Amino acid sequence: MPYQYRGDIAHADVAFDAWAPTLDELFREAARATMHVMVENLEQVRHVQSIELTLEQENEEMLLFDFLNELIFYKDARRLILLPGAVSISPGDVGVTIRATLSGEEIDPGRHELGTDVKAVTMLRYGVERVAQGWRATVVLDV
Repeated sequence: MPYQYRGDIAHADVAFDAWAPTLDELFREAARATMHVMVENLEQVRHVQSIELTLEQENEEMLLFDFLNELIFYKDARRLILLPGAVSISPGDVGVTIRATLSGEEIDPGRHELGTDVKAVTMLRYGVERVAQGWRATVVLDV
């Protein structure tokens, strides 16, 4: 499991560390960890709707922040559980750009075992850093 939930950061929120050898994979794993807080059985999410997403931000840290908040936005605004497929991060005009294909389906309480509702990613102890093994992120979710 390339992410681990942490109880030592925020007791009223959900915190996790995610890690991966590449930045693309880090974004995928952090997205899965975020969605797994809301839906217990991610394997049962059918990939019947697809969304192409492009975001640009000044650095990797703020790009991940926006990316995870975008997943939460789709959950709230369109009732979609979206998981990342193809993810590509590259230098952009003013920083770093992500192009991602998200796929999933509308929330179905009869099929999806729902967990905790996530409101947003917070800046509390938030960070993205390059480490010897690749990349690591610490994320705190407001629930």
